[in-house]
Amino acid sequence: MIADHRAISAFLDAKAAESGSARNTVLAYGRDLRDLSDWLAARGLALADLTRERVEDYLAHCDAQGLSRATRARRLSAIRQFTRFALEEGWRDDDPAIRISGPGRARRLPKTLDRAEIDALLAAAPQVGRTDAERSRNLCLIELLYATGMRVSELVTLPVAACRGDPRVLLIRGKGDKERMVPLTPPARRALSAWLAVRDNAARDSALGRLVAGKGARWLFPAPGAAGHMPRQTFGRLLNDMAVAAGLSPSRVTPHVIRHAFATHLLEGGADLRSIQTLLGHADLGTTEIYTHVLDERMRDLVLTHHPLARKGGMAG
Repeated sequence: MIADHRAISAFLDAKAAESGSARNTVLAYGRDLRDLSDWLAARGLALADLTRERVEDYLAHCDAQGLSRATRARRLSAIRQFTRFALEEGWRDDDPAIRISGPGRARRLPKTLDRAEIDALLAAAPQVGRTDAERSRNLCLIELLYATGMRVSELVTLPVAACRGDPRVLLIRGKGDKERMVPLTPPARRALSAWLAVRDNAARDSALGRLVAGKGARWLFPAPGAAGHMPRQTFGRLLNDMAVAAGLSPSRVTPHVIRHAFATHLLEGGADLRSIQTLLGHADLGTTEIYTHVLDERMRDLVLTHHPLARKGGMAG
């Protein structure tokens, strides 16, 4: 293998160029791999000398240093991706980290909503707002969020130009300026079309008309303020109002919970993890795999709640 510093630089350049990884993620990988390189160098070794046992020894060293499980899991993730890259580049003929399970993360399962709760939220959205225009906008916001699984920052910064012509898919610019295409459901398309008609035909002397004529011209959801688009915090407050109108606790309903519901419901419907990874804009499949644990927990609860033996106390948890 080439010298450690050159190998790490080549790997980081590839991550930045090919995966669209966020800059902070690439920097973290660089720090992790340099720490591994220093640990090896202190033992007269280099990255080319990595074996499964040495990776495990390094992880034990990280544990002895008192590093958190999350940090150790991130370091193992960096090592796994680096050794896979080295194999693909022909620097070595094996991948010593491929079967290492490592410390894992103390993962909290993402909070989500079931389909009935999402239906209640969608039904309540048109009731929230002081004017017909606000109610139309609010329905469009929640329909798009659930239909696409967008991050809230991606939702509020949607350019209006990307939404013209009754699109069947939306082009979304996510973390690291990475673009992805996400299909729209028929209800989302109808809500988008209705909101565009309201937005485009707003009287010039109305509040909405002034926004559209000013800094908000570029954005699907214009708002007062320097940015010209709706702030994330404003949408968060609207979502709280929708939750109350739907009879749900506002503490359970956040933009990220809707994103989790989108992914969980797709998985329940039979979608594969790779497709969901693409739709969510996750750089690493491992991030998407958390939704399989949500399903596992739901299926367990289903059995323990509805199985006849469970009701008789005949099944152990």
